[in-house]
Amino acid sequence: MRPAPVRPATAHANSLQPAATTQPQRYLNNDEAASYLRLSPRTLEKQRVIGGGPRFRKFGRRVMYAVADLDSWADQRSFEVTSDPEYAEHQSAESRAR
Repeated sequence: MRPAPVRPATAHANSLQPAATTQPQRYLNNDEAASYLRLSPRTLEKQRVIGGGPRFRKFGRRVMYAVADLDSWADQRSFEVTSDPEYAEHQSAESRAR
């Protein structure tokens, strides 16, 4: 019979840390979401009113953003060059909405 393998000390130390420190928060408030996206909190507030911002949730009076929604919204705004037809459509749609 073989003995059980010995785990390195670093693997045991990592298992003692709480799971919350290794995973990002599921929901962020307005200021945290703005910081995550490197935007002004006021920008997100305006986008909730006029549209075009990331999806958000309301829990009572509290506005919260899911990290996955923030990532998805940011990914939708990824362009190769400014002459990209999708970029031009996106910019003209935003200017018409204002």
